Amino acid sequence: HPALLDWLATELVRTGWDIAAMQKLIVMSATYRQSSNTTPELRERDPDNRLLARASRMRLPGHVLRDQALFVGGLLAEQIGGPSVYPYQPANLWEEMSMGMKYRDSKGSDLFRRSLYTVWKRTVNPPSMAILDAADREACWVRTKRTNTPLQALTLLNETAFVESARHLATRLIAPEVSDPVQTGFEIVTGRLPSESEKAILAHALEEYRTEFRQSPKNAAKLIAYGTTPFPKGIDSVELAAHTALANVLLNLDEAITRE
Repeated sequence: HPALLDWLATELVRTGWDIAAMQKLIVMSATYRQSSNTTPELRERDPDNRLLARASRMRLPGHVLRDQALFVGGLLAEQIGGPSVYPYQPANLWEEMSMGMKYRDSKGSDLFRRSLYTVWKRTVNPPSMAILDAADREACWVRTKRTNTPLQALTLLNETAFVESARHLATRLIAPEVSDPVQTGFEIVTGRLPSESEKAILAHALEEYRTEFRQSPKNAAKLIAYGTTPFPKGIDSVELAAHTALANVLLNLDEAITRE
């Protein structure tokens, strides 16, 4: 809308070209914060949403999904600036795709920097980002495509950073001060309390995970060994594994991976 664009332009000048302030103004606006829910009246007035009568509903971009998982797990390194980093990726991928070039995972907190800082070869995208529709560097993309494939679900459920984030979230859920891990985990991930039916389903799933890992403690040990970060000593591996599986489910809820 021309008048809105004019006002935004003059506001940017008035604030001394403060880009951060302009971004904050936009994301805190009523238009940006509205729900994707619609009504018959809104559909009649704005069927194509040209007037932004509702928010667009879309799956979050791959880099946002990764950063979100790291954040709720307490792993995200929020350092600003610095050189590119090398997070987890399948072994020998660069050797096979780039004439023997070697990829060495970063160490420590560099593994958990924001996805913005991930090193990016033009011809070899970070595989998890490629699966989640991140643009490659071989052509200019005007708009990011969004697809829905089984590989995306498998990535979110099994890629090392996502599983490691789920384990760290699980550590938060089994802390002594947490009386209801299902409700607490759901609220951390979605920003709201679960309904009674949602809570019952997740509580039942947690009990099933406990039963499964009690019967197979080796699988419990294998699950909580994902990634490079250690877990607290003296912790019950079965409980940690069961809550890791629960946290993995929470991070993969449609509400968690979709902008509503």
